[in-house]
Amino acid sequence: MIENPQIDLDSTNEVREIPPFEIPKRAEPDWPPAVIAGASQTGVLGVRSLKRRGIQAICFDRDPSLPGFKSVYGRAHLCPDPYHNDDAWLDFMITLACKFGSKPVLIPSSDQYVSAIAKHSEKLKDHYTLSPGIALQGLLTDKNTQYELAERHGLPIPRTRIVLSIDEVYEFTREATFPCLIKPIHSHEWRRFPRNHPLYGKKVAIAKTDQELINDYRIVSAANPNVILQEIIQGADSAKRVYLSCYNFKGQRIAKAMFREFRCSPMGFGPATITEPVADVETDRICDLFLQKIGYVGICEFEMKWDERDGQVKLIEANPRLTGGGDAAPYAGVDLCWIHYLDLIGRSVAPVAPLGRDFRHVVLRADAEAVPTYWRAGLIGLRDILQSYRPPLAFYDLDWRDLRNSMETILVSAHTLLRGILRNLVNRGNN
Repeated sequence: MIENPQIDLDSTNEVREIPPFEIPKRAEPDWPPAVIAGASQTGVLGVRSLKRRGIQAICFDRDPSLPGFKSVYGRAHLCPDPYHNDDAWLDFMITLACKFGSKPVLIPSSDQYVSAIAKHSEKLKDHYTLSPGIALQGLLTDKNTQYELAERHGLPIPRTRIVLSIDEVYEFTREATFPCLIKPIHSHEWRRFPRNHPLYGKKVAIAKTDQELINDYRIVSAANPNVILQEIIQGADSAKRVYLSCYNFKGQRIAKAMFREFRCSPMGFGPATITEPVADVETDRICDLFLQKIGYVGICEFEMKWDERDGQVKLIEANPRLTGGGDAAPYAGVDLCWIHYLDLIGRSVAPVAPLGRDFRHVVLRADAEAVPTYWRAGLIGLRDILQSYRPPLAFYDLDWRDLRNSMETILVSAHTLLRGILRNLVNRGNN
């Protein structure tokens, strides 16, 4: 396992107007504290990144079951749900800021908090140091405006339609090539469904035919009739790329990294479960050009995929915040959370590029679900699994310093993997 990733400097990456500030290993005693919005494992890793540098850092969330409430890096603060009770959430945020001796930096790790911070930025900026790009980040979190911006500024996307009615769904099916997917405008919207609902908490629903898409729309429109319909980018999951970056207050890129996907969960459509560093000049160029065009500031992750039908790399999704995939970057020598923090407090940061390390980044819980699924589909065998787990390895959800959460990860992963293997054996016996 790779531990304690270190930052390295590549000063030849681009020319800066301001003399670059060499990235320190640790903070000065008087540097401001930080608040990570979100207590998922991604939020925990944001806290860990900053605490290791000597920053006082905490996180918060509305869901007390998340890892941040059990982490050795500090128990998360429980907040109201910003979606259903935004006034109470704003009061909570102001009260939380007052607990510090100085104005804290606020960094989101979840879409719902990007949206909430953007909505209340005028009031929050008196109590927190916010990214100057928070308004644009809020627009990118909304899938509607995300795809509008992509089309307007030339970022390739698959055939996409924002619909509000069943009639518009019928129109889309007449021109679309299947399979297609349907997804909410905001990723958290399907949490409105009961926990036993098949779409509860899901990011997408897949339709192999036009009738399946119509049926799926009738189901999801109960939560919100305004959804996204989209053709699926054709090709193997290994054609997916994860572009990670940070842009300073002037809109200049000060950090970048790129990863190739091995597997994802759910298969074909979900977030990556195993990635490795890759050089992809064209994907890097397209993503950077788009963010420069819109004047982006802050951290951003792009999920992209090469379409085997036309040879174009196309946008799957943009995430303007800390992400799970972004946890791979520090192991490549690019600590995005730390670099972003330095920029927010006004430090001029020299551009950082990957060190060329060879490693696999693993989201263990998700990959325990992915492996049996890929095996059942005939896409991998034992050799492929062993190859994807060849050392060195870096884990998203396994950190022996955070023992309680890590033990839970091992138990959940083992149970998930065993259940998947048994399901495969039963299916094989029935066939």
